[in-house]
Amino acid sequence: MPELVALALPGGPAFVRAIEETWARGDAIFPVDRRLPRAELDRVFAAVAPGAVIEADGERRALAGGHPTEPGDAAVVATSGTTGRPKGVVHTHASIEASALATSRALGVDPSSDRWLACLPLAHIGGLAVVMRSLVTGTPVEVHDGFDAAAAIDAADRGATLVSFVTKALLQVPPEKFRMVLVGGAAPPPDRPENVWATYGLTETGSGVIYEKQWLDGLDVRIDEVDEIWLRGPMLLRCYRNATAPDGARQVDPKDVDGWFPTGDLGRWNEDGSLTVDGRKGDVIATGGEKVWPERAERLLIAQPGVADVAIIGRPHPEWGHEVVAVVVPTGPGPDLEQLRDAVRAELPVWYAPRRVELVESLPRTALGKLQRSRVG
Repeated sequence: MPELVALALPGGPAFVRAIEETWARGDAIFPVDRRLPRAELDRVFAAVAPGAVIEADGERRALAGGHPTEPGDAAVVATSGTTGRPKGVVHTHASIEASALATSRALGVDPSSDRWLACLPLAHIGGLAVVMRSLVTGTPVEVHDGFDAAAAIDAADRGATLVSFVTKALLQVPPEKFRMVLVGGAAPPPDRPENVWATYGLTETGSGVIYEKQWLDGLDVRIDEVDEIWLRGPMLLRCYRNATAPDGARQVDPKDVDGWFPTGDLGRWNEDGSLTVDGRKGDVIATGGEKVWPERAERLLIAQPGVADVAIIGRPHPEWGHEVVAVVVPTGPGPDLEQLRDAVRAELPVWYAPRRVELVESLPRTALGKLQRSRVG
């Protein structure tokens, strides 16, 4: 039976070779987040159950308790989703190929002239997908062991034309250095250049599937009666892998019988037929009988003077149920409450406007820049 092989390697040519060699043997890869403390890494390994590991010395070693993969499986990527419990998203060679080809068509990638730079964490789908996309399409790739602004600029000067960034990285590298810049994770700047495309995707979708509000060829999108986004297409995961599931199930297919996957994100159709993603279903704030989707207000507030970063959260309130609060990382003395309220009220219903501002030094975000709203103090 094919094995799941953990890749505990830094980003670079050896990481790419390890993928190629593992795939050539018919096994699947599991990229390891080398920044995890030992206790958390043990939890992840127990959940996804790799049968072998390749570490920095390049040697492949067997691991106890490994569970085989299915023929055709190519990669397992760890995610905690909204539960905090680690599980593995299983992608097949077919789903990776579908994602790579559709994305390359959408971006107009030419393997003879384009070159990818991979500088996002390789244990996350945003970074790993760049490498796998390169291997599928034959497009050259330069892989860095994490983001460094000077190294990214140097790569562009030496011929890299395509890159995926998080918003924070985008602010440190001139985007005109590249032909195309993809930005995911945190909300991208509203006044971004034409070559900077906002992306939407999940670990379960294998990479971005919506670029500048338009989705990939082969992807079906629908919104249900409670505004949740459902996706269907060949780039979706095969199943979840979790060897510690309480019911003993080692793999669970989250798609329904017709192949639709519930994303847990809320969205709405625009008049031009494009899709706007409003955020996670569990993030909605109920205040005074109205609903507030935080990301809609955050997109407006991040553009205000004095705001370096912002999160909209709901604080318990005896009268309204929840009070809308703007938690702001300020520049200088920070913004005025009425300034922020005016910015929101100019575009959204009045109940979206924050009633209080709290100033903090930083906001909790993932390695890809996604706000960890449940951890905002």
